[in-house]
Amino acid sequence: MFEQLKAELDSIIERDPAAKNRIEVFLLYPGFKAIRAYRKAHKHYLKGHFFRARAISQRALKKTGIEIHPGATIGKNLFIDHGSGVVIGETTEIGDNCTVYQGVTLGGTGKETGKRHPTLGNNVMVGAGARVLGPFKVGDNSKIAANAVVLSEVPPDCTAVGVPARIVKRDGIRVGDLDQIHFPDPVSQEMCGIKRELDKILEEIEH
Repeated sequence: MFEQLKAELDSIIERDPAAKNRIEVFLLYPGFKAIRAYRKAHKHYLKGHFFRARAISQRALKKTGIEIHPGATIGKNLFIDHGSGVVIGETTEIGDNCTVYQGVTLGGTGKETGKRHPTLGNNVMVGAGARVLGPFKVGDNSKIAANAVVLSEVPPDCTAVGVPARIVKRDGIRVGDLDQIHFPDPVSQEMCGIKRELDKILEEIEH
């Protein structure tokens, strides 16, 4: 158990340049506190102690601003950065070494029963404010851009951007680092296309 705790602390320090040491992360990082509370609540949930499990998760929500349903399945070394406003639904499954930023929702659409929430593979990054809604999978090593709304499956080694999100591939090669910024912006691209068409029409009118 101590080795697992140490590994989770170290994984946060590796991914957050602002983190100075394990003590700081252990005592001051809300994402780490929320994950610790989740793991305790999840054990009670698996034993059928649903009320106790929800009580633990709701107490963690009040302290951290992060809501993780105790029924969710979360792998090793999840890093919730900043964390305020994060919501993780009951049937969500998260693989190992994933990163989730503030304002993220891993939720349902309200149309499904049973498995209602997404499954994230290993090494997935979900950018700030993104919404991943539905019982589909986001493949290993994939990234969801900030404020994207993802409503369908994302293959491995891809990025999803926009509202609704679409898949963006860079010559079939995955993005190399966990970076929320350097994604193509589909809205800007579309606006540029419209401007080019408008300029062309104006040029034809003038001549």
